[in-house]
Amino acid sequence: MQRLAFPEAECIHRQPLTVRLGDINYGRHLGHDALVTLLHEARARAIAALGFSESDVAGSPSVVAELTVQYRAEAHWGDVLVAETAMPTPTGKGMPVYQRLVREADARTVAVACVTLLWLDPASHRPIAVPPVLVQAVQRSRAPGSD
Repeated sequence: MQRLAFPEAECIHRQPLTVRLGDINYGRHLGHDALVTLLHEARARAIAALGFSESDVAGSPSVVAELTVQYRAEAHWGDVLVAETAMPTPTGKGMPVYQRLVREADARTVAVACVTLLWLDPASHRPIAVPPVLVQAVQRSRAPGSD
């Protein structure tokens, strides 16, 4: 499997998140289910920072069509992780959202993920092109001085 590369130049949002006790699995480190929840929280906050919600961009909700996660290090209870979210300019119907969780204490990458979001027509529930207002907001967010 090819390693995911986080597209630094397309990073639009950074969000600190703390690993909670309930996030720990039987191996005494961050569990997969909790990691997916942390990624979702960070992604929702990144989209909110653009002025939208996952459930409504120009009247259309989003759904996750695909998720790839690659683990690089363990995270433990109390670790502060900085969730970085990058959004390449979307084209067509799918929108890749890259995320990287970095342990704040030592700058070690804990995980890199890529989620493909689709937006749905609210009436037919069929995928539509990524709403142009979102494409424009993503492009503006990467303008010099916007981070």
